[in-house]
Amino acid sequence: MAAFPAISLTMSYSVTPIGFVRSCFKEKFAIPRQPQLAPAARGVLELVPPFDQAEAVQGLEQVSHVWLLFLFHQALEDKPRLKVRPPRLGGNQSLGVFATRSTHRPNGIGQSVVRLEKVEAGRLWLSGIDLLDGTPVLDIKPYVPYADRVADASNRIAEAAPALIPVEWEDAALIQAREHQARLEQPLVTLIEQCLAQDPRPAYQEPGPERRYGARLWDVDVHWHYPRPGTIRVLAVIKA
Repeated sequence: MAAFPAISLTMSYSVTPIGFVRSCFKEKFAIPRQPQLAPAARGVLELVPPFDQAEAVQGLEQVSHVWLLFLFHQALEDKPRLKVRPPRLGGNQSLGVFATRSTHRPNGIGQSVVRLEKVEAGRLWLSGIDLLDGTPVLDIKPYVPYADRVADASNRIAEAAPALIPVEWEDAALIQAREHQARLEQPLVTLIEQCLAQDPRPAYQEPGPERRYGARLWDVDVHWHYPRPGTIRVLAVIKA
């Protein structure tokens, strides 16, 4: 067997973002844990020079989805983790980092497949995203269905999407959300329902109805609580 070429352990590589995401998610809490779980989640990838030219995106209008390689810029760490505690397992069970999609990566690199809604020189309009506002993107690759979809693939750790929980509304909160939706010209009501239905709180928490939670979507703060087990009720949607 041929030997691998010698590589210095001190060798380092540098990468430069090709763009940054302007996202509906202004903080990490309540971001879906995988892409495509909230189709109403939208954003714009703004490309930086020299990639903001039409030549760089020529042909992408023929593509429905793209892979984004990006940096978890708010979770970069100096000391690598060998094991992590995935939220999917309740946050109290450890797995090897390479068996998970935890944000705590050796090089802070994430990947998401997202829908490409519109292509412009310097901008890609996206939906179904799970990216924080300001996320640096390292590369874009077209999704290729015949190669990227594996019919007999399996993952016994996460065999299906998380079960959704019902989302209810206070009447006043729904009125507020619809007003902000019209102002933003974004599907805010649907976005709130899709994100909260996945229950963003840590799985090990058992909140009582008196405990309130909040997250910022676009430029509004959404407040909710758990009036009874297995149900979320939106209390208010207020401009930040």
